Amino acid sequence: MKKISRGFVYFFGALGGLLFGYDTGVISGAILFIKNDMSLSSFSQEVVVSAILLGAIIGAAVIGLLSDKYGRRNMVLLSAVIFAVGAISSSLANNVVILTISRIVLGTAVGGASALVPLYLAEMAPAKYRGTLSTLNQLMITIGILSAYVVNLAFANYPYGWRIMLGFAVFPAVLLFIGTLYLPESPRWLISKNLENKAYEILKAIRINVAPNEIDEEISEIKEANVKENGGFKDLMQKWVRPALVIGIGLAVFQQLIGINTVIYYAPTIFSNIGLGEISAILSTVGIGVLNVLVTILALFVMDKIDRKKMLILGSLGMAASLVLLCG
Repeated sequence: MKKISRGFVYFFGALGGLLFGYDTGVISGAILFIKNDMSLSSFSQEVVVSAILLGAIIGAAVIGLLSDKYGRRNMVLLSAVIFAVGAISSSLANNVVILTISRIVLGTAVGGASALVPLYLAEMAPAKYRGTLSTLNQLMITIGILSAYVVNLAFANYPYGWRIMLGFAVFPAVLLFIGTLYLPESPRWLISKNLENKAYEILKAIRINVAPNEIDEEISEIKEANVKENGGFKDLMQKWVRPALVIGIGLAVFQQLIGINTVIYYAPTIFSNIGLGEISAILSTVGIGVLNVLVTILALFVMDKIDRKKMLILGSLGMAASLVLLCG
């Protein structure tokens, strides 16, 4: 197997994160125009905005089992197809029911990508770079959100511009599908399916300037980890696992409860409600997207250099202060 550029693998491996960000962020500007064209009530607006989250629950719930059975690469390809179908159907929707269903379909890809992209990146990366590459996924999400805000601004004056906003996601979806055709399968998944020789060839192709014995060591570590991780639901109930389980679930839950999704989904609406026009409201949202990307880039450089716990505490304090100012 020929050498494979790590940048190529990491970029297309994380491109699903960009689609995740775009499809969650684009509705913030589009809903300003959808509500007028479809005469949506406040409740209907909320249904359209949140429909993607219902789909995301489904996608995140099933992607683990499917990727274990069919492979990480195949599931990325499937996610790209669902992203494209969801984007096209959303842009062509002529009533709130079709739009809501389309957003639910799109959400399954969003939920799948939220679990699959970090998993694929972690399994493709050397151990010392996994923290950085996990942040790469977050960076792609923030770039996707910023891209959505920019597209919203670009097409805000177009008749039925919201259709272009929603449909624009088809382009990165097609790019993701084409790029993934050239991505290798996860060596860890291959080893779990007793395809060690193929895993060796892939590791040899993506580990530049690495001696064969180091690849052998990595394969041995993967095999050992696979054996150790063959636990079941019953193991999660063990007393010694409980603290890690509570912390892990707690972090996942509270990072959603802090309200960041409210800002992402409704920032233009918030700015509009305080007196800005629709264009000015979307333009102000672009500033939020730019800052989001810049701070994530900073995190990308310091993730493997600063204590993770300290970064978590500092970030939590910053979020708390921001929410207090927002409410005030």
